[in-house]
Amino acid sequence: MQVTSLLSHQEHEHDQDASCSACGSEHAPVHLWETLAGIVFVANAFIVEWTLQSKAVASASALVGAILLGRPVVWTGIKDVYRGVLSINELVAIAVLAAFASGDYKTAGVVAFFMLMGEIIETRTAEGARASIESLIKLTPTKARRITAQGEEEVAAKDLAIGDVIRVRPGDNIPADGVIVAGQGSFNQATITGESLPVDKKPGDEVFAGTQNLTGALEIKVSRAGADTTLGRVRELILAAEKTKLPIMKIVDQYMGFYTPLVLVIAALVWAFTHKLNSVISVIIFGCPCAFILATPTAMVAALSAAARLGILIKNVADLEAAARINAFVFDKTGTLTTGELAVSRLAPLNGVTPAELLRIAASAEKYSNHPTAKALAQLASEAGVPLAEPADFAETAGRGVKADIGGSKIFVGRAQWLRDNGVKEDFLKSVDLNETEGWSLIFVARAGQCIGWVGLQDQTRAEARVSLTELKQSGVRRISMISGDRQPVADRVAREIGCEEAKGECLPQTKVEFVRAVKSKGYNVAVVGDGVNDAPALAAGDIGIAMGAAGSEVAIHSATIALMNNDLRRLPFLVQLSRSTRAVINQNFLFGIPFIIGGMTLSALGKVDPILAAAMHTFGSLVVVFNSARLVRKGEELEHYQPAPPISKPQPPAAPAPVPQPELAAKLA
Repeated sequence: MQVTSLLSHQEHEHDQDASCSACGSEHAPVHLWETLAGIVFVANAFIVEWTLQSKAVASASALVGAILLGRPVVWTGIKDVYRGVLSINELVAIAVLAAFASGDYKTAGVVAFFMLMGEIIETRTAEGARASIESLIKLTPTKARRITAQGEEEVAAKDLAIGDVIRVRPGDNIPADGVIVAGQGSFNQATITGESLPVDKKPGDEVFAGTQNLTGALEIKVSRAGADTTLGRVRELILAAEKTKLPIMKIVDQYMGFYTPLVLVIAALVWAFTHKLNSVISVIIFGCPCAFILATPTAMVAALSAAARLGILIKNVADLEAAARINAFVFDKTGTLTTGELAVSRLAPLNGVTPAELLRIAASAEKYSNHPTAKALAQLASEAGVPLAEPADFAETAGRGVKADIGGSKIFVGRAQWLRDNGVKEDFLKSVDLNETEGWSLIFVARAGQCIGWVGLQDQTRAEARVSLTELKQSGVRRISMISGDRQPVADRVAREIGCEEAKGECLPQTKVEFVRAVKSKGYNVAVVGDGVNDAPALAAGDIGIAMGAAGSEVAIHSATIALMNNDLRRLPFLVQLSRSTRAVINQNFLFGIPFIIGGMTLSALGKVDPILAAAMHTFGSLVVVFNSARLVRKGEELEHYQPAPPISKPQPPAAPAPVPQPELAAKLA
């Protein structure tokens, strides 16, 4: 019955006589005890008539059961008429009243029961689909342990303020977004990013409300609380998506006011030609288009649930439908196809120094630097199990390099000119076989006045980028382009690594917008993928905009129509596949629902179906559509356990870290 606005269903409770502006209709309360009592009385009527042959007692029992079962059905229809609204509720009420008028109270009771069952199924379907999404966003604890000058106190999570320091113990869910100030832990972030594997975090790292701390006691400084947290914004996006509709759903709502009178006219014609009240009742029952109306919203809710489980947030269901038509992708480079962070890709030792020794000296000298180069060296040393020495007399010159004393030797690490300015006279540049214009950042290492090697760093291409782009092409995407503000040689190198056929470098934000518009002008349906920070104009220019890595990024969440809460590019082919599967399921539902209604009304008009069978078939039709749509919920399960491989061209650490790298690892590092 109440299915005409399934996706716009709000979180609300109804009093018995309260109207609901959100749903657009008034609901008569359906109590379980009333339904059960009604079906008991109706069942008793059949039993009494079959066993005791007492029609009077059977009729009285059926009358009581029919009243109990029919009251909420008829009351809803009456309220709709009073409000001047014509919907399928009136058809259901008329069918029940017509059965009453015929004096067959058993039929009236059974018809009302099946129609109530249909409403219960539809309501539970909506609530179940919403619950599968709400389960992702009801994980923020209601209490938090706030640290004050007097010690630790327990407060309501909603009372936390920015700047508060809270303590989180192993097994606790995080009550607010914040930054770790003390302690280390492993976090399950599946509720935010869709990643099933735990993520290790240390002081300085950001954590999100609703994620679970698996290990370690932590102190966290609150940066966002309440509805302002990442989880709160995710919740608002999901609820906003549920309230939106596809064009086909709006058309159904638009013409529903004409549909009810049409069915009543058909029922009147059947009565005029047949004078069979049972045929008229059956026509009206089949005329209730629940299977047809459920076709789209059930599929969309199931698809939204599957997407949210994998960290794909869709603001408007029309964007999910639009993804099926996308045949061109335009990617930003930095932070989207690449990690956006420097990583060591080449170690080139000179003058008899091993790669492991070069790494140890360079990383030790840079140990106290905050430069991205220092972080990249420290990361590789940690992965390879290379122990670092304690630098003495450390000093850093911004933009040039560092100097330190390692094991009694003066070490210089930095640009080529930095070494020359500090007395290194040899021509060490002749050993370099990399082109800095292709995105390489080179630093040189000198010990005791002699260059002992150089290190090549670059922004790493995401490991899954090539596979994801290949899958997009296999799914029918005809054009894949990359745009970047970086130099053209850098863009060309990244494009070669990931298999992108078109790359445009040196793009300003306006240039990116013009490129997207040019692609659209050639008849393509374009999806723009970026990090959501400096790509907002281009994201808005596409048919759909997809922001990567939106966890914690307010700009990313608001600048795109679809937000990926993690950086896994494999979500993009899945999004296209999910959209096409959803469209296919909707078409299947319509192909079933429309013939089901027309065929049922035709058979009823011919007297082939009685009201009880019509009511049972009506419920069956709704179930078929619901279960067909429910198949979408399990889409993407194979991605839940996906673990990205190491970035392209990044040196591989040994299987078991050793204090000093083995010759095989040294060869890899070289």
